[in-house]
Amino acid sequence: MIGSIAINKIDAESAKMIELAQKMWNEPETAYNEVKAAAWTAELLKEYGFEVEVGAYNLPTCVVGRYGSGHPVIGLLGELDALPGLSQKVQTTKEAVCEGAAGQGCGHNLLDVACLAAAVGVKEELQKSGLPGTIVFYGCPAEEVLTGKVFMAREGAFADLDACFAWHGSAFNMSINGYGNGLNSAIFHFKGRTAHAGGDPHNGRSALDAAELMSVGANYLREHVTSDIRIHYSYKEAGTAPNIVPDKAAVWYYVRGLSRENIEATYDRLVKVAEGAAHMTETELEVEFLGGCYNSVPSVYMGKLCTEALEEVGVPTYTEEELKFADELNKVSPRYEAVKDTPILADGPIFNHVMPFVLSTEVGGGSSDVADVAHICPTGMIMTATYNAAAPGHSWQITSCAGMSIGHKGMIYGAKACAVSALKLFADPKKVEEAKAEFDQMMNGKTYKCPIPKEVPIPQPKC
Repeated sequence: MIGSIAINKIDAESAKMIELAQKMWNEPETAYNEVKAAAWTAELLKEYGFEVEVGAYNLPTCVVGRYGSGHPVIGLLGELDALPGLSQKVQTTKEAVCEGAAGQGCGHNLLDVACLAAAVGVKEELQKSGLPGTIVFYGCPAEEVLTGKVFMAREGAFADLDACFAWHGSAFNMSINGYGNGLNSAIFHFKGRTAHAGGDPHNGRSALDAAELMSVGANYLREHVTSDIRIHYSYKEAGTAPNIVPDKAAVWYYVRGLSRENIEATYDRLVKVAEGAAHMTETELEVEFLGGCYNSVPSVYMGKLCTEALEEVGVPTYTEEELKFADELNKVSPRYEAVKDTPILADGPIFNHVMPFVLSTEVGGGSSDVADVAHICPTGMIMTATYNAAAPGHSWQITSCAGMSIGHKGMIYGAKACAVSALKLFADPKKVEEAKAEFDQMMNGKTYKCPIPKEVPIPQPKC
C-alpha cells in the first residue's frame, strides 16, 4: 500500500509528536506571538533532517521545513496560534488553567504536529522508495486572525507548490466538501475633541458619535449588498466617562462574502460610510486595514483523494475511559439537546467512521486563510475527530480534548491520512496533472491577487 512506510514511521515517532503537541497545549501563544511554538517546531524538524528556516517570508514566527528535490513539490500546512481566553483544564467541567489566558480552543497544537508528523512520514517513504519530489512543511502563524498565510503568500510562499494538504481537528472524519466565506478586516479610528459634556458640549467633537453614525450607516448598507455578504462589528474604544465628550473611538469591522469581488465592493462602500460619519461629526478618520482572505472553494479531486486515504488508514479505536469523557462533555454541551437525536451522535460520543465525499452546496459562515493557498495551487483539507461530537467550535471543550488522548489519537490519524494523500501524488504524476487541471478549471483564467497590500506591515511578536 502506498504510504505504509510513512504510517509505520508516524507510529514509531508518535510519542515525540504527542510531546510537542502537549508542550504547545501547556504554553499556548496567540496570533503572531508563537515564538516558543515556532522554536519547538523548528527544533523537531531539524532533528528529522529537514532544511529549516525560522522567520520565513519575513514573518518572525513562520517556520518552513523542506526535504527532497525536484517535482512534485507538495506542501503541508501546520498552524501555530491559540485562541485568547480559552484556557481550560483537561476535565469535563469548565475551569480555566489560568483565568482569561489563551487556550487551544481550535486545537492548533494538534494541527501543527499532525502536519509535521505527516511530513516526517512522507520524508521516510521518499527516502526508502526512491520517489522523486520535495515535501515542504509550513508552520504558519496567525490563522485565527485570518492573515498569517495571506502575508506569507504576499511574500512569495506557496508559489512553487504543485499541490498542498491541510488538516484540522473536528467532530468528524471527512474531507472538506463545502464552501466558506472570504473576509476583509479593518478597524475604523475616529479622532475628535474633548469638552465638558454638560458645560460646553458645543466645543467638543465626539468620536463616539462618529463611530455610532458609522454603525447606523452600515446597518442601512446591509439591505443593499449581495445576499452572500455578512457585516460584523465590535467596538474597541468608546470614551471614558459620560461627562467628557469622547475624543477617541474605534470600531472593528469584518466584511465576509463568497467572492473577493463582492467583499471588496462592499468594503469600499463601508469606508465611504465611515468617511461620511467623520464629515457629519467634524472628526478625523483613520482606517487601519488588518487584512483579508479568500473564500474557500472545495476541490472535488483532492477531496476524493483525501477521503480514500482516510478510509485506507482506518479510524482510531477508543478506550472506555475516553468514551466516558466524551459522553460527559456531550451532555454538558449547549448543542447536546439539539443534536442528541440526530446522526451526529449516532456513532456514540466520538464520531467513528469516515464520511463519504459528497460535494455540498452549503456555505460555512466562517473563514480560513487556507483558502488563499487553495487559490494558488490544488489543495485538499482533511478533518479527523479530535473532540466530542457535540462540542461547539472554539470552545473550552475543544481545549480540554486537545490536551489529552482523544485529541492525540485524532492528530495521529490525521497525520497518516495527510501522508498517504501526499504520497499518492508523489507516486503518480498523472494524479498531479489531474488535480491541476481541475484547479485551472476552478480558477477560470483568474490568478491569485493578495488581499493585503504591500504597505500593510507584518505584525511583530509582542513578547
